[in-house]
Amino acid sequence: MIPFSTLSERLDIAATEASASKGATEILAISETVLENWAESRQMEPTTRETEGFRLLALHRQGSKGEPSFNACRETCREVAYHFNLIQMEPGHPEIAKRLQMMGLVANHLLLFVSGKMQVEKLGEFCCASRPLRNEGDSDLNELQEHNHA
Repeated sequence: MIPFSTLSERLDIAATEASASKGATEILAISETVLENWAESRQMEPTTRETEGFRLLALHRQGSKGEPSFNACRETCREVAYHFNLIQMEPGHPEIAKRLQMMGLVANHLLLFVSGKMQVEKLGEFCCASRPLRNEGDSDLNELQEHNHA
């Protein structure tokens, strides 16, 4: 397993890559690694298959088996794939840098969810998947959640 802190650092770099295509490919690979970490933490061999043309979506499907709350990140995975397609299909788009940045933010959301899910089993069963973490008394997280729900 690759540490989530290392993956987070790689995401930051990839989201500012001069070549949007290269950055998008790296972000997609990092997102796959996040889900590989999930599979490995559950003693599963990460799949090499693809769903709808993306290994990321197949990894999500694999990771959801026997864990319904993991479906909370399904749309996040689909959004990573969507942004990847946008960047690859329109490399000359005037907003390409913003698209890459958004892809990085969505991938970071996936990373945070999966790393949190590995710490708190019930993550994903509540609004914004945050209640179990809030209940543990992390004041910074509590402030962030209160701000986001205000």
